[in-house]
Amino acid sequence: MSIEYHPIGVVHSPFKDAEGTPIQPSRAQNVEGTVEVFAEYIDGLKDLEGFSHIILLGHLHQSKGYRLQVVPFLDTEHRGVFATRAPLRPNPIGLSIVKLCSIEKNRLQIEGIDFLDGTPILDIKPYVSEFDARAEARFGWLDLVRKQTQVADDRFKSSS
Repeated sequence: MSIEYHPIGVVHSPFKDAEGTPIQPSRAQNVEGTVEVFAEYIDGLKDLEGFSHIILLGHLHQSKGYRLQVVPFLDTEHRGVFATRAPLRPNPIGLSIVKLCSIEKNRLQIEGIDFLDGTPILDIKPYVSEFDARAEARFGWLDLVRKQTQVADDRFKSSS
């Protein structure tokens, strides 16, 4: 089976490479960026301005290869990649919930972006807490480390 997706837009963010990029939107609360939606998809933005937050699904275009076990951010143990948000995945799809500040034609001004500049956007969905938040959710191994406040670590630091 083969699956093919085409981007509907692209992210413009201050993050040019992985080093120093926040690991999640919650660690990038004041970071501003833009999603440029391609012309043929502009009509799909109708009524989106009424939502305070949106879910971006992006292709992690700088992710090279994958590992089925990784040492995730904030941890020291190997975990299964599907129990993490690590970018080295069999299908490098990222999910980011960001604040939607405004829409001007085909440009969405957002806050809390943790995607690299140039990240192709595959889809945009409205965030709806009634559908998306789960009060009874458990957080597995993250319960042991989630109080840490680091924004990024040195896993992408160049060795030069």
